[in-house]
Amino acid sequence: MNWIGFRTLTMREITRFFAVYRQTVIPGLITSGLYIIIFGLTLQQRITAIDGVSYTVYILPGLIMMNVITNAYNNTASSILQMKLLQQMQDMLITPMSNIELALSFIIGGAVRGFINGILVLLLGIAIVGMPVEHPLTVLLFLLIVSWAFSSAGLILGIIAESWDNIATMVNFFITPLIFLGGVFYSINMLPGFWRNVSLANPIYYVINGLRYAVLNVGDTPFSVSFSAALIMTIVFTIIGVGLFQKGYRIKS
Repeated sequence: MNWIGFRTLTMREITRFFAVYRQTVIPGLITSGLYIIIFGLTLQQRITAIDGVSYTVYILPGLIMMNVITNAYNNTASSILQMKLLQQMQDMLITPMSNIELALSFIIGGAVRGFINGILVLLLGIAIVGMPVEHPLTVLLFLLIVSWAFSSAGLILGIIAESWDNIATMVNFFITPLIFLGGVFYSINMLPGFWRNVSLANPIYYVINGLRYAVLNVGDTPFSVSFSAALIMTIVFTIIGVGLFQKGYRIKS
């Protein structure tokens, strides 16, 4: 394995989003702060506690996961597509690094961005509403797994996408709706039977529920189920993404 090249490309992906932190970090914090104020502190007076937890605190794990998913996904997808459009991918492919090493470097870069944004929103929640963290080590592990999963998903779309519109379409019509239907602002036990079953078919529900359990020790589904679902997504997305990259699908032309 080319450790020098692997480390260099990985650090390039990490420093790339740090260099424009006003676009990659600050907006997520501002948006989460607004959600806390508008949906949390305002509606808390009208919505009773859920599972013994105040409404403002209850929605925070969902807001954290929303930032993790979007940042991890966008970082990898945008990096791959940008290199394709600028004809830089061909130069990358002739370096003394295997396609697997290249793919993993991109995934790690996106996972780091998702993880850091998740931690920052977590700290914001602690600072604003004093949110407790019941299982801190589990929180860190779960954030890492989900960051890796959706960074791998971003790799898949970055490879398949041919324009920025393709990425925007995926975000606007699939990822964002799934996030909002994944129990960010409510417990699925509050839903009628049909819609509860729909939520149970939503993979993003399990990552939100898993983090909610890790942070608050409450959840609608056993943590073991949520953790298993997150782990399966991570493995599947990684295998597909690395496999497509290794075959050179839409990146060699």
